[in-house]
Amino acid sequence: MPYSILRPILLVATILLAVAPRVAAGDIRHTFHHQNRSLELLVSDEYREPMQRNLVIWADYISQALLQVYGRWPRENWQIRVSPVSAGSTDPIPWAQVHRGATDTVEFYTSLTASADELNNAWTSYHEISHLLIPYRGWGDMWFSEGLATYYQNVLQARVGRLNEQEMWQHIYEGFRRGQAQSEFDDVDLHTMSAELRQKGGYMRVYWSGAWYFLTADLRLRQQSGGKRTLDSALEKLNQCCADQKMSVLEMVRKLDELNKLLLFHPLYLEMVSSTHTPSFEPLFASMGISIINDAVQLQTVGPGAKLRSEIAARKSL
Repeated sequence: MPYSILRPILLVATILLAVAPRVAAGDIRHTFHHQNRSLELLVSDEYREPMQRNLVIWADYISQALLQVYGRWPRENWQIRVSPVSAGSTDPIPWAQVHRGATDTVEFYTSLTASADELNNAWTSYHEISHLLIPYRGWGDMWFSEGLATYYQNVLQARVGRLNEQEMWQHIYEGFRRGQAQSEFDDVDLHTMSAELRQKGGYMRVYWSGAWYFLTADLRLRQQSGGKRTLDSALEKLNQCCADQKMSVLEMVRKLDELNKLLLFHPLYLEMVSSTHTPSFEPLFASMGISIINDAVQLQTVGPGAKLRSEIAARKSL
């Protein structure tokens, strides 16, 4: 399927609020459960009944996709809130944002008439729910939070079967190329770019530099441990210790290294914040048996790199 280019209007960073968004009196409520955790879906009563059913199917689907990282939802209780955009919108999910508070809420604005399958195919869903994987307090080092969501939006789509493995890596390749194409920002370090993103632009450079960080961390963990350690398992440890905290990125990377008894996330963070361009992805791809021919991803089928690569995209048994 074609890959939607991230548009600035959609690139809303995680927002930290003291309270969740106001719940309208007419909202329709649905509750989903997994293990001892719950998700409350709040659907605006502006939708007609068939669309309400589509939204329930979609919310169940993407909430199950989130389980593909560490087997449970990041918080014991969380919300998805859905409201319609104008009738003329052709994008199933043209806008979304995350609210951090006592109850984390992912707020989506959708078309009035999208099918459940169109909603399930929208990359925006996977991007926004991936923000919940870390206890980010909502400001500073935006590249980290957005890079995480950009990486996992592709991984989750592959793990639930919306993309095959080749499509996933093709999307990631095209994203890295878009990041590299913003060469007008090559004299600005990532820390500064991230802080000035909304004023000066550079979304592709910021988002895909962050995605490079998380792909690199995932690969190093898998390579050094023979596949026993992964980014999924590292984030699970962070969630187990600190889900209810609101941490800065610097606090998170130090905690990730402490929990995993290694030096990876913090040194790589220091390397990234001083970087002045989207890093080269070619060595990462080569180590996984990925080559590029005429802008098309080609995947090797044998070798340790190919096995490691396929495991990133593979669906987990829950």
